[in-house]
Amino acid sequence: MNPFRNRVRWLLIAWMFVISAVAYLDRVNLSVAGTSIEREFGLDHVHLGWVLSAFVFGYAVFQAPGGRLADRFGPRRILSAGTIWWAIFTSLTALVSARIAGALFVLIAVRFLLGIGEAVVYPAGNRLVASWIPSWERGIANGVIFAGVGAGAGITPPLITYILLHHGWRWSFWVSALIGLAVGVVWFVIARDKPEEHAMVTPGEAAHIRLGIPATAPQRPLPWRSIFASKDVAAVTLSYFCYGYVAYIFFAWFFIYLNAVRGLNLKTSSYYSTLPFLAMAAGSTLGGWISDLITKAFGKRAGRCGVACASMCFCAVFVAIGSYAQDARIASVVLAGGAGALYLSQSSFWSVSSDLGGASAGSVSGVMNMGNQTAGIITASLTPWIAKYFHWETSFFVAAGLSVVGAVLWLVVDPNVQLAPRRQEVTLAGNRIN
Repeated sequence: MNPFRNRVRWLLIAWMFVISAVAYLDRVNLSVAGTSIEREFGLDHVHLGWVLSAFVFGYAVFQAPGGRLADRFGPRRILSAGTIWWAIFTSLTALVSARIAGALFVLIAVRFLLGIGEAVVYPAGNRLVASWIPSWERGIANGVIFAGVGAGAGITPPLITYILLHHGWRWSFWVSALIGLAVGVVWFVIARDKPEEHAMVTPGEAAHIRLGIPATAPQRPLPWRSIFASKDVAAVTLSYFCYGYVAYIFFAWFFIYLNAVRGLNLKTSSYYSTLPFLAMAAGSTLGGWISDLITKAFGKRAGRCGVACASMCFCAVFVAIGSYAQDARIASVVLAGGAGALYLSQSSFWSVSSDLGGASAGSVSGVMNMGNQTAGIITASLTPWIAKYFHWETSFFVAAGLSVVGAVLWLVVDPNVQLAPRRQEVTLAGNRIN
């Protein structure tokens, strides 16, 4: 018996979860090893923030191009190439010597190039969702994919801390690179760009997938001007900017915050810093399931926009309260609740961008995620600056305020719009011309 009979699409989504987890392992490892790197290279938190921002800058600027590559060449090849790329540059991070001239700037360059390689992951994943997942299943599919973010970021602190304590911080990067390479090889073997290209897809599963994917006319990728001119793309992108600002406080600074600011030792910090990421994994999957459930009952505006709006408001409350908690452990738990609430909205962003973009879902989601990562650039450097002059509570309060702004922006999004013309519309237009 084949356990994936009529479920090949979920096999691919499950492996996208793994890729997502490994991508965040390669991203968050620098934050966990940050104290050791600061000590060896003679850096302070602000300089480390530059290195963190360099990754996010490369990641941000290549989101839209990465999405367009996925639209053109397919998620199978683009994701495979991406995993090889980031394995190389994760290894190169470990090879940078503190004794060379301009070591800080070499680190910045390597992390920037790593960010470029990782930029293809989620736009390519969204292109896969657009081709493989019926519209009514996209909430849970995206929820599972982005649960990998929380899983990867959650396992990173204890894993990297263990390797760091026993073998040094450089080995933690080499191990991360090998894991990424192995995951990419498996993806290339099992994945195909479209259901009809996969030998394991049955006629029943193919029919189920076709039923839930809007029929659009064969066309070239959407022109960039159509994407950037859309008010719905603009609103989702700005909301994702706000989302990204909050999320990157956890990815870039939470471990260091617990260790250096809250006074928890390295081992304890590694445990408590996993809480937000475990909450993210749970929130992402739960949010996707809730989003699909409400969408089926009440439509996309309630299921996608309503869920995202409510969850970002809850996030703001948790983050604001948690930052003022006196006990470090209580603060960790409450702030983790904020991270989990934030990730209840994750699948809405990607489901709506997939529906908006259709065959150009990679490009549309790349533009959207560019907003998210631009916020990450700002967060990585601005957070320690605000903390230095206005205290860490202010850093978290700014994040809470932006979460409210992101929630409000969902009120102007129409999730039923499709940027690509439907096949029937094109046929009618052609008949009028003839």
